Amino acid sequence: MTVAVFSYAGWAARYPELEPTVTEPLALELFEEAGLYLDNTDGSIVPADDVTYQPRLLLLGMLVAHLAALRSPDRAGMVGRIASAGQGSVNVSTVMDGQAPGGAWYLQTQYGASYWAATARYRTARFVQPAASATVPPWLR
Repeated sequence: MTVAVFSYAGWAARYPELEPTVTEPLALELFEEAGLYLDNTDGSIVPADDVTYQPRLLLLGMLVAHLAALRSPDRAGMVGRIASAGQGSVNVSTVMDGQAPGGAWYLQTQYGASYWAATARYRTARFVQPAASATVPPWLR
């Protein structure tokens, strides 16, 4: 495996709607921040091809778009299903039904929702059957 390298030109081509408000230096900072959510080292569970860095670079790009959208001044403030609404003095409450606690943060933007769906396979536990010839330590007998 290898470490994915960010390309602002490639990212801006994929997310042209964000390019006018996200400068290259900001995108690079957001890419570094995205590394806090998705490991971009050789130890990452998500593979990175030696030439294209895929699929890890694609997922990191989604995270950069998600982080950029969260920072956008045009962003609407509410996320989730409207649970109740009032009229006098206007009050609205929303809920995130059926979401894992970690997933709600990603579902605030379309980019985060795409990332959350695309990474489902990496969040699934896998049972590995021990070999039949495995020796049992004496203290477990």
